[in-house]
Amino acid sequence: MTTTPSTAPDTVDVLVVGAGPTGLLLAGDLAAQGLSVTLVERRPHGISNMTRAFAVHARTLEMLDSRGLADELVESGTSLSAIRFFGGLSLDLSGMRTRFPFVLITPQYEVERLLERRAGAAGVHFRHETRLTSLHQNPESDTVTAELREADGGTSALEARYVVGADGVRSQVREALGLPFPGTSVIRSLVLADVRLTEEPPGVLTVDGDGDAFVFIAPFGDGWYRVMGWDRMHQPADNAPVELDELRLVVRRALGTDYGMHDARWISRFHSDERQVPSYRTGRVFLAGDAAHVHSPAGGQGMNTGLQDAANLSWKLAAVLHGHTAFPEALLDSYHRERHPVGAQVLRSSGALIRLAMARTPLQRTARAVATTVLSTFRAASDKAIGMVSGLSISYAAPRGAHPLTSRRAPDLSLREGRLHPLLRDGAFVLVTPVGTPTPAAPAPLVHAYWKDNRTTALLVRPDGYIAWASDHPDPAALRAALTR
Repeated sequence: MTTTPSTAPDTVDVLVVGAGPTGLLLAGDLAAQGLSVTLVERRPHGISNMTRAFAVHARTLEMLDSRGLADELVESGTSLSAIRFFGGLSLDLSGMRTRFPFVLITPQYEVERLLERRAGAAGVHFRHETRLTSLHQNPESDTVTAELREADGGTSALEARYVVGADGVRSQVREALGLPFPGTSVIRSLVLADVRLTEEPPGVLTVDGDGDAFVFIAPFGDGWYRVMGWDRMHQPADNAPVELDELRLVVRRALGTDYGMHDARWISRFHSDERQVPSYRTGRVFLAGDAAHVHSPAGGQGMNTGLQDAANLSWKLAAVLHGHTAFPEALLDSYHRERHPVGAQVLRSSGALIRLAMARTPLQRTARAVATTVLSTFRAASDKAIGMVSGLSISYAAPRGAHPLTSRRAPDLSLREGRLHPLLRDGAFVLVTPVGTPTPAAPAPLVHAYWKDNRTTALLVRPDGYIAWASDHPDPAALRAALTR
């Protein structure tokens, strides 16, 4: 039955469009803060998202740890402490200073399963088989009206104080805003599959090629492998049929063997773009994840970058909606200011990796050999590459004159009250001070924790695990100012 939009639409605090990892984490965070959240998704409920995401990096695991999900997710996959690249290059991840010194190989649907469970428990209202058809921002009422269409053709209207588009590369939210998505296709006709192998590859994670073909192989740990292949000489359109024999041939060309590949449970062909929307915020509407940026799958950074977008935005929306900030517009603007440069960096780094894998000309091969030598020889260079891919080195621009720790990631500090990450699970700021410091009044939820030792530095850690303020010799006035700001 077809209906017309209601003249008095339902109203929620936040409408999230897209129930992939980014949308699920964001919706769960907001609902956990007591906000009303509706999440709409085009897919029917229970349909697995068999997409190309497979890697969960250390910084993302830290963020999931601060939501009580990391340890369970780690059990679902394979933890790899090294990555082997072309030319014999191997990056050792075991030295990363984190509880998670590895990359976790697990299907995206495992991440979604945990995040959906959390979101549902927090009270998120799900509307599956529902599409966004239009958006209208209402300055007079400080709301956004979203027109929605159900699978049966019925339509309805929903009014929200804010809307977040986490609906992927073909984002209906981005299209409704009329925003451009500039960029180019970096590689065509990638074949992706989950398969079984008769022989186990020698490397824990394999990325290699000969210039005319390259292959990526990663173990899920349960007998299945994620395999991605590209053949310069065979690049049909995305909708062209694809069979396992085609992928076998590419793998043999690149690696000399297909390791007895068989029994594909899923196989697809796709192309990879490098695109980024100019602005992550348009009034009361925000974009996150692939709706805001898309890039090469090299490095497995796509899902991770989207999850970190969500963690950055959720606490800011919650602070504004609860009236915990005197500067709501500046706080919301900081989402674009902090996350857009990160998205641009991921475009550059993943693009460089895929181009090195595709190197064919003598100049390109020389560049790849130089990069391999530098990363193999100089620890500082390899540490920088590891920090970039893992997300541990991501930081934001700090105010002029700020303490050097400001806007950097806070590690999982060992405190008198335990680890830092569990203290972040209620979405509050965490103030870390020397023992004996009185707990100050704060305009927003605050957890006060103390160093286990005699350190004198004070840290104010944001709900997303970044340091908002630090001082080696804090005084009450400076601390009050930091909490207000």
